[in-house]
Formats: sequence, C-alpha cells, structure tokens
Amino acid sequence: MNFELCEEDRTFAESVGRFAQEKLAPGALARAHDQDYPWATAQLLAQQGLLGIAFEESDGGQGGTLMHAVLAIQQVALACPKSADIVQAGNFGPIRTFVEYATSEQKARFLPDLLAGRKLISLGMTEPDAGSAATELKTSARQDGDHYVINGSKIFSTHSPHADLFLVYVRFGPGVDGIGSVLIERGTPGFQIGEPSSFMNGEQWSQLYFDDCRIPAANVLLGVGGFKKQISGFNVERLGNASRALALGRYAFNAARDHATTRKQFGRELCEFQGIQWKFADMAMKLDQAQLLLYRAALEGESGLPSAQSTAMAKLACNLAGWEVSNEAMQVMGGMGFSQESLVEYCVRRTRGWMIAGGSIEMLKNRIAEGVFGRSFSQRAPRAA
Repeated sequence: MNFELCEEDRTFAESVGRFAQEKLAPGALARAHDQDYPWATAQLLAQQGLLGIAFEESDGGQGGTLMHAVLAIQQVALACPKSADIVQAGNFGPIRTFVEYATSEQKARFLPDLLAGRKLISLGMTEPDAGSAATELKTSARQDGDHYVINGSKIFSTHSPHADLFLVYVRFGPGVDGIGSVLIERGTPGFQIGEPSSFMNGEQWSQLYFDDCRIPAANVLLGVGGFKKQISGFNVERLGNASRALALGRYAFNAARDHATTRKQFGRELCEFQGIQWKFADMAMKLDQAQLLLYRAALEGESGLPSAQSTAMAKLACNLAGWEVSNEAMQVMGGMGFSQESLVEYCVRRTRGWMIAGGSIEMLKNRIAEGVFGRSFSQRAPRAA
C-alpha cells in the first residue's frame, strides 16, 4: 500500500503549483474581497487547461482524471483561495452533471464558452421549503407542445448573480420519479434574477424566479426519473467542496506556521511555546487524516463514481479539518489573523459555509451511519394513519 501520489499526479500537482504561485498568488488578497466574478482569471485558468480537467477530450475537456481535478483545486487554493472557486466551477458541480447527461446538441451550444471561462453555469436546487429535503421541491415543469412552462423559485444558488446558464431541478410529476432538470438561460422571458444577497463569507447569491417561463423541449437535461441520476453525480460534486475546504485549511496552516516562526513575544518565537506546538500538532494531524480520506474517494472515482459512503466521509473530514484548522490558525496569529489584511480570516469564513453547502455535516453523518449499519433511516415525520 502506497500513500504517496504516483509520479504522474505529483508532476501534475507541481506544475499547477508553479503556475499558481507565479500567476495567481500576486493579487490574491484583492481578488478575495472583490465581489465581481474574476472573468480574466477564469480565462487564464482555461488557457492553462484547468477547466474541464477530467472531461473527455471529445467534449472539449483535458482527458485527465478526477484526482487531477482535486489536485488542481488544492494547488490553486494554496496560492489564491478565491481562484480555487473557478477551478471548482469548471470541474465539479453543475458543469459535471451537465457533461454527464447533456445531449450532443446541448454540449455544442454551451460547453465551449463554459470551458473557455467566458460563461458560468449555476445550480438551481434549493427552494424556500426544500433544503436538505431536496425531494420536496415544488418548482414545476409543465409540457405545452414542444415547450415546457416553468413556475417556482430557487434560493442560495452559487454564482447566480454572474451565471449565464442555470441547471434547474424541476418537478415534472409527483414523487421522486417525477423530478428531473432543465437548462434555462439568463434573459429567458419569465425568468427573473433577484437582487444579490450576501452570505457571511462574502459570497453573493440571488433568488431565481420562474413565472410561466417557457423553454424549448431541447432544454430538458433529465426528464422524468432523472433525479436519482443527478443525485448519484452529487457524490463527485462533494469532492470539489471537500478539496477547497481542506486546501483553505492548509493555506491558513501555512500562514500561521510562518507567523509562529517569525513573531516573537516575551523574547521567544511563538513556535517555542509548548502550547503553540500542540496546536500545530493537532492541526497537522487533522489535515493529513482528511487528505487521506479525500484521496481515497478521488481514486475510487477513477473507475466510475465514488461511493456515497466514501464521499460523505471525505467531505465531513475535510469540512471539519478546514474549519477547525483555519479557525485555530487565526487564533495563533491573533490580530493579524483576524484582520482583512490577511487571508486567514477569509479562509475561516469560507470553510464555515462549506459545512452547510453541498450536504450539511449532520446529513453527512446520517449517510455515514447508514453505511455503518447497512440500512437506511428515514428522517421524515411518520405519515398520519
């Protein structure tokens, strides 16, 4: 059993790391606090081949592996945490679901701009009354000739203020089997994007409103019965979330380590105090533990979709490690860590959000427990007799 990256993966990671330190580290602080989407950086990353890494070359991708995509997020994040969002958006989340299930015609229409960093896709999944219980969504799709009429609303959609294309979960009929998804472009009549709201981490989102929004039948991604396919692909999405959370924790760890070896108090470097040493020992252990679980899930994905159990464990471990380590790193750095002159406080705020997005840590624990006991446990209230 070898716990080291293979030579190909190591070489790839080193190459991305060199590029990121040279091209992305300068301006990382300003980029993190800019509300606009960094389109110029997205196009730079596309030119470097860091969007669509694990997609087939016939789809305009790089023909790489899931591990390559995970490594790219981590190496970019270590230089510029904000730029890792772009790598995530170009490899995981709705774009991956789109590539997996889109028709050739749909790919030809949308993929070139998405993979060139010129346009962005956003996921419309969460609703005011349907969060973790995603199957309770109410946004409807009613067929009308060769069109579908969409009605409903979505909230908390990542990149929604800037996206040009939206992959929207809709209900074609009753029950879980009645759920599928459609593609809706910005500017479609009946589709309104609300004013941006901000999360604690500074990320913005806009509520999406569909009022008799008519789309051609050619914009259906997955029809009746498509929900289970979409959710199976969600396991891969969680690896992107996990990769960023862990990488930002490591970024904060590195910053705090540098601080502890140069900052002096009471005539000694901070790293010479035993209490500080113990903090770093705990942080290093948490990062390495989570890294191993992440790599295991990514390697499972080399031969298909990673298991729900492995991805749940990887995301949970990485979310907790990213949050706990960045928070402890901020404590080590004191006022400098808490200041927006440092990216450590940014890492704290971002990692906290990922413990909710993409599957909360509580839902992940439920999923892991189901794997432990080999059975499912319904969280729904019992139906009245």
